[in-house]
Amino acid sequence: MTARILTWWTILRICVEERIVYRGDFALGTLMRFLPIITQIFLWTAVFTAAGTGSIKGYTRNEMVAYYLLAMLARAFSSMPGLASGITLQIRNGEIKKFLIQPIDLITFLLLSRIAHKLVYYLVAAAPFAFVFFLCRDFFSGWPDPGVIAAFVISLVLGFLLGFFLEATIGMIGFWFLEVSSLLFIYMLFNFFFSGHMFPLDILPEPWFTLVDYLPLKYLAYFPAAIFLGKVSGPDLVHGLLVETAWVAFFMISARVAMKKGFNRYSGYGG
Repeated sequence: MTARILTWWTILRICVEERIVYRGDFALGTLMRFLPIITQIFLWTAVFTAAGTGSIKGYTRNEMVAYYLLAMLARAFSSMPGLASGITLQIRNGEIKKFLIQPIDLITFLLLSRIAHKLVYYLVAAAPFAFVFFLCRDFFSGWPDPGVIAAFVISLVLGFLLGFFLEATIGMIGFWFLEVSSLLFIYMLFNFFFSGHMFPLDILPEPWFTLVDYLPLKYLAYFPAAIFLGKVSGPDLVHGLLVETAWVAFFMISARVAMKKGFNRYSGYGG
């Protein structure tokens, strides 16, 4: 066990060092991600002005902008750019066979690599995030109580795990279909709309909200933001966290099963 932990720590440290090499790219990419905030403020101001009302589906203009900021923060945890496509590319090029002959678990390696990616991203993005939230502090009504903040942090961690294992499962499909770019495009399209990244999901009319509520995608952006804003509380909050945990366990098992079955049918050509 000690040797395994040491191996994991070494992999994590090396991955962090690799990401730091590209810290300039990280910094530029981080700054570019904040530009849509200005657009969202103008957009929702125009929407509420045109609607001629102080609230839409229980959201004021300030709450809508605050929701977008929180959803953007949640997406910074749950988004896994290049994970599924990277797995399929390694399978197609034959690079995946190194995990068959080396004593390194594929999913554990990818998870540690993604943790390293997020650590460097948060290190670079911490100051810009703090600055933006400071400038936009008037859009928030105040800090929630410590219990809500704890639930918010837990939902962010679960969102990271859910995003990772969901995309890892999709990436493993590359063992059966070498070209999955169309599938990934469809997934990213659904993810963008049904995770709540564009707008709060609870403004959707029935039966669409009920349908989306059954999907795991809402936990990637909508659910953490709704927790912070007090839109989900009490038994609904506990139930949501339990369901999110169940989705994490489901995709964790799915990724493992898909990897094992994929390795059993893998031919090892190329690379």
